[in-house]
Formats: sequence, structure tokens, C-alpha cells
Amino acid sequence: MAEEYKDSQLFKIRHSSAHIMAQAMRERFPEAHIAIGPPIEDGFYYDFELPQPAGEEDLKWVENRMKEIIRGGYPFQYREVSADEARAEFTGEKYKLELIDELASGKFDENGNPVSGPATKISFYTQDTFTDLCRGPHVASTAEINPDAISITFKAPAGAYWRGDEKREQLTRIYGTAWETPEQLQEYLHRLEEAKRRDHRVVGEKLGLFTFSPLVGKGLPLWKPKGAVLRDTLERWLRQVQIDNGYLPVVTPHIGNLNLYRTSGHYPYYKDSQYAPIQVDEEEYLLKPMNCPHHIMIYKSEMRSYRDLPQRYAEFGTVYRYEQSGELHGLTRVRGFTVDDAHLFVTPEQLLAEFKAVVKLIQYVFSTLGLQDFRARVGIRDPQSDKYVGDDALWEQATEAILQACDELGLPYAVEEGEAAFYGPKLDFIFRDVLKRNWQLGTVQVDYNLPARFELEYVAEDNTRQRPIMIHRAPFGSLERFIGILIEHFDGAFPAWLAPVQAVVIPVTDKNLGYAEKIAGQLKAAGLRVEVDAGKARMGQKIAVQREQHVPWLLIVGGRDEEAGTVSVRLRTDEDLGAMPVAAFIEQAAQLVNEKSAALQ
Repeated sequence: MAEEYKDSQLFKIRHSSAHIMAQAMRERFPEAHIAIGPPIEDGFYYDFELPQPAGEEDLKWVENRMKEIIRGGYPFQYREVSADEARAEFTGEKYKLELIDELASGKFDENGNPVSGPATKISFYTQDTFTDLCRGPHVASTAEINPDAISITFKAPAGAYWRGDEKREQLTRIYGTAWETPEQLQEYLHRLEEAKRRDHRVVGEKLGLFTFSPLVGKGLPLWKPKGAVLRDTLERWLRQVQIDNGYLPVVTPHIGNLNLYRTSGHYPYYKDSQYAPIQVDEEEYLLKPMNCPHHIMIYKSEMRSYRDLPQRYAEFGTVYRYEQSGELHGLTRVRGFTVDDAHLFVTPEQLLAEFKAVVKLIQYVFSTLGLQDFRARVGIRDPQSDKYVGDDALWEQATEAILQACDELGLPYAVEEGEAAFYGPKLDFIFRDVLKRNWQLGTVQVDYNLPARFELEYVAEDNTRQRPIMIHRAPFGSLERFIGILIEHFDGAFPAWLAPVQAVVIPVTDKNLGYAEKIAGQLKAAGLRVEVDAGKARMGQKIAVQREQHVPWLLIVGGRDEEAGTVSVRLRTDEDLGAMPVAAFIEQAAQLVNEKSAALQ
């Protein structure tokens, strides 16, 4: 979460609204237990243990009661108390009492974030009749919140495990949103409805791109032919871009010896998100959680000279993570996914230039896909966390290299603690889609630690053995997640070069079917993906169906077209371009496809 947002009035409004919602929920459900309720991007939530499910009528009551509290103009009053006084304040509130015990022991703060050292005082905020364990910040008074600019969203409450642990209690998570003006709220609610309509699970099914089967397993997508074409088109394009930029293709297995991941640190650091080891011939193996250890062993398979560097290995490697069932979501949160992974092994002198080249490649990928609205985030260590490995001095060197590269490229960025990988700092690209939602896509990481853990070497110019530096990078990240985002961003209407079916030939009558198939053959010979709609439906119905499938070009052929050697071209926007010679259409379409253009005319 960006620091500028945390310091904003909007953050305070949402944080305060979470407390107000908790008060209203307690009034609606007096036997409820309250957990935590932070602000999030575009809103807030609060987790509750409820005596019975909250229905739509309950949530409507809660929203109306929130507005009454806001209109009361109650001040948010801050105070600090001892741990014993805090426990007395929350007698019977088991979740708050657990947080207070952790605060007193120095494990977490009031919002559940890790801290170091016990709290001597515990802070509270009170508004009206409700007191909550919290450090703020909040608005000075509920009068600073516009009652007509708040709403409870996601009317069906969501499930959430306490502290994110599926072995703990399952709570009810109620979401809300708050804005400074009613107009901003209405715009946001419109975006929510549009997001539901564009949901990649719905659009993907309509377009026949992918499916899931409980017999195959949760979170394991099955790609249908059209989805496989879409995926393959992206892969082939990026693979060629990488080859053109000096990357070498590699292929690695789907499992590896457990000792490989012990050496890398992926096991046990991320043990909870990995599948259980598999016993094979008195050895333990693991479904591959990351590709980097495998690429490291390819590098280590022979001694390298400084003349051999940089070595750039690229792979569309499938990895497996154990995601909790409640967190699985279509393609954007799965258990088996393919990463457009690459690892570069460079000398210290090469680091800056190679890092900058990777950033430029990612920017090229984004611009080709028409993804222009993005920002950069430099993720560094959280100084209070123990999840990171390696020497402090090497972390500083890696961080400085990333910052210098961004500065030399003129790339605006924000620095955020806690967003680094466990082995090194990174540069992430945060893309904002047409619905103004943020997605973390491309990433570049500088790593001094894994080369040290695996004792990698190269022979330097002075004939000494030196250690290379690794750059980890993935422009798409997970292909599954990336395609899910693209589906929603484009609403299924992909740029013509990416569309699974680029043109459909529609004969006016069965008499024109032979001509339609002849045209389709010519288009296929020119490298276009084309189908013939030979169904029995009327032409108007066929056009409507193919428009729903977001096919870029609909080619209508009747008797006159057959006589003149033309096709009548209609775009998926329903714009009619009229009749044109087949060769002219092929030239136009092929040019747009080859140029990777998003335009259809």
C-alpha cells in the first residue's frame, strides 16, 4: 500500500468507516465477536465471528445505521492504557484479547503487523459508544465523513480465516467503501458492476478459453483450444522477443530433490505454500515451487569465464503452490501456473546495463499490449522482519543498483518496505486496468544471495574465481494470472493479433459455402486464424453470435461477392466497411496482425 495513500484524508475516512461499521454490526449482532478491520485499496473491511449468517437485510440495516452514526458528528478520541486495562476493556472479546497479549509480548501491533519489542502502552480509539484497539490514523470526527459517500459492498459476505490461518476460526468478512463525494462513490460502484460483467471466469467460459474440473483438482486450469491458441500466441511472441535480446531457452523438470530447495531457501521459508514432499527411492522430492534453483544448476553445470557472461536463461516454467481453497480465484489465483521466467548471471560491471535492458524489455512488452497505465515500485526489506536471508552489505548493493537503474532510465518509482523477495530487493510494475484496478505484473530482482548459497563462480579476467550476480525477471509473471487480467481489461475483445479467432467467414446462404471455404483457405495461407460459420442459423443470428465472441473481422460472402471476388467486411464493433477485394482485406489484416496493433481499421 503506497505511503502517500496511508497519509491521505481518504485513508483516514476509510479507516474510521471500518470502526463505524464494526459498531453498527455489533448493534445488529450483539453476540458477535470483532476481529480486525483495516482500510484497503478502494475501501475497507472488518472480520467478525457472527452468531448467524448476515443476510442482505442485515447489511442494509448496518449501512443505514452507519450513516446515522456519521451524522451524529462523534469525535474519534485517542487514549493509551496498560495491557491489563486493555484486557479489562475487552473482556469476552477473544480476538482482541489475543492481539493484546501479542502486543504485550512484542510480537505484533494493534493492526496485526510484526513489531519488535513489547508495547508499554496500548492505544484505543472511541467514537460514540464503540471502542476499538487501534493506532489510527482517523478523522477527527465522524462529521468529516460524507454519509452519502459510503456503502457496504460485496453484498454476499466473504469468508476469512483468523490471522489467515486455515487451522484457525473462520470469520465473516464484510467489505465497505468510502469516498469524499457521492459522485466518487457512484463512479466506483459503476466500476464494481462493470468488473462483475467483465469477470474473466464468466467471459472465459463464454469465449471457450478454459475450464476447471473437480476431478482434476482445485486451482488447476484446463485450457481449451481457443485458450491454448491465445496462450501459445503470447508465449511464441515473447519467446522470440527474448531470443532477439540474447536469451537462451532452457527446459527444467516439474519436480526437484528437496535438498535443492533447502539450499536455495525456498524450503522451509515458504513451506506453508508448498505441497508436501514426495518420497521416491529413499529420497524426498518437491513439486517445483520456483524455477530459479533449476536455472542455477544449469549455470553450475560447467565453469564459466567472464567472456561467457552474461548468461541469460529463459523458460516458460510451470510451478506449483499450495494456495488455500478460499483464496483460489479463476485464473488469477491457482495452484499450478506457468511463469515466463528468466535468470541472468552477470558480472558486477554488467549488472546496471543488464538491469536497464530488462526494464526496457518489460516496457516494450507492456506497450505492445497497449498497457500504458503503470507505475514502478522498488520493494526493499522490512527491517523488522526475519524472513530475509543474506548479508546486509549485499542487500544495500542490490538496492542501490535498482535505484540507480531507475534514476538513469528516468523511471518514476516509489520505495516500499516489505515488498522484497526473501533473497533480494526488486522492481515491480503495477499496472492499472480500464477499471482503475491495480495489478502487479512484471518484476525484476537483483540477487547476491542465491549465487552465494550455491557457491556459483566464474573465472575473472585476472584468472581469479569470482561470484556472479543474478537478475530474476518475469514480464508477464504467471501466464494464467496475466491472461485473466487481459480478459477483464479487454473484456474479451483482444487485439486482433492476439485474438484466438481473427476472422469468421459467414456465407449468406448454403450456396455460398464453397466460396466461403475458399476464402478461408486463402486467409489461412496468409497466416490468419479463420473459421467458417457453416451453421443453419440465419445470417443475422450468425453475425450476432460472432460479435459476442469478439471476433475482430466478420466476412460476409454472398452471390455478388462470389461473382466479384470480394468479401463484405464488418468489424466486431458492428462498423460496416463494405465490400473489398479479398487480396486487399488480407493485406490490411496481415499488416495489423504483424504490427501487433490493437486497431481494427
